[in-house]
Amino acid sequence: MSASQWIAIGIAVAVAMTLVFVVQWLLNHKLGKVWPMARHVVSRSAVTAYTAAAVAGANLALPSRGDVPWSTFQTIDHAMTILMIGTLTALILSLAYAATDMVLDRLSVRNGDADRRARRLQTQVRLLRRVITSVVVVLAIAAILFTFDGVRALGAGLLASAGVIGIVAGVAAQSTLSNLFAGLQLAFSDALRIGDVVVVEGEWGRVEELSLVNVTIKIWDERRLVVPVANFTTTSFENWTKSGTNITAKVQLPLDWEVPIAELREETGRLITSSDHWDGRSWSCQVVDITATGEVMVRVVASASDTGNQWNIACEIREHLITWLVENYPESLPRNRTEFVTGAPDIDSDYAAQFPTSAFRRATAASGAVHDSSNGTAQSGNSEEV
Repeated sequence: MSASQWIAIGIAVAVAMTLVFVVQWLLNHKLGKVWPMARHVVSRSAVTAYTAAAVAGANLALPSRGDVPWSTFQTIDHAMTILMIGTLTALILSLAYAATDMVLDRLSVRNGDADRRARRLQTQVRLLRRVITSVVVVLAIAAILFTFDGVRALGAGLLASAGVIGIVAGVAAQSTLSNLFAGLQLAFSDALRIGDVVVVEGEWGRVEELSLVNVTIKIWDERRLVVPVANFTTTSFENWTKSGTNITAKVQLPLDWEVPIAELREETGRLITSSDHWDGRSWSCQVVDITATGEVMVRVVASASDTGNQWNIACEIREHLITWLVENYPESLPRNRTEFVTGAPDIDSDYAAQFPTSAFRRATAASGAVHDSSNGTAQSGNSEEV
């Protein structure tokens, strides 16, 4: 190559990079005030724009292959063509990311879990950005491959057998394609959004990232659970923020029969209504079951505005009621009872073993035997009379 050709290449590169500098200056200082996307374009394309401009300028100024006697010039020219395709692809992707960055900024979550629409659109935009990136990269790779003469010669044959290749590729990439369509289905059916609180495989966490392959869930203890996206369309999972953020906290206390229900309910109401974590909707304190071991199951529920307040008010109720019962009604704590029966000798032992309560009553009536029971009460038993 002659000196004039080198100078022409240098001038072309300088002009191209100067044009990029001018455009970025205008975006920063002029259009940035009236076009919000300008700063995103500049920040995203700070490197790719200059690189693409330099490579494109050099390619435009390169002489034809017949004008250069170098044996390696053909290889250099081919490499520059591939480099231009790569840099232009990077520039297109950076501009696409700049456009989506502006959208994501507008959809930034300002109200936490309550801003469901923003989180849904955020999820869809991020997923579409990944789809666009995948398509552009595939097209760029195809364009690079077709710069090779051997691949270009095979083009007709590949197109003729496109049906067979499509079937083979579909079978080979079945898992990938299922994840791709599952991700699109989740994003556009509003079944899962970035920021949703979910329970998957027994783990409670928040959706941190939703890609074309996996869903990343940030668990409460800072671990990350990575689940194939197709799992969310084939198996059930809990979504605590699907329709809203309101949720109910539940606390169950196994207590003794002597627990004063009225006083416990009054203390529970005083605690919940004065708590900063209660959203003011509803609360209750009820005996919901009696266990096989003879414990009274008291359930306290209180509504909360989101999962954070739900956890906090549940812990607050549990801690306060335990302390209150220990200090004021220690006999309400769960106990196991044992009954010792002192009966008259004429009571049949087999009958007493089968019907202890009835035998005790007969012995007491016959000889005035003393009823001695730990904790002051008799254990409930089979009271059938024969």
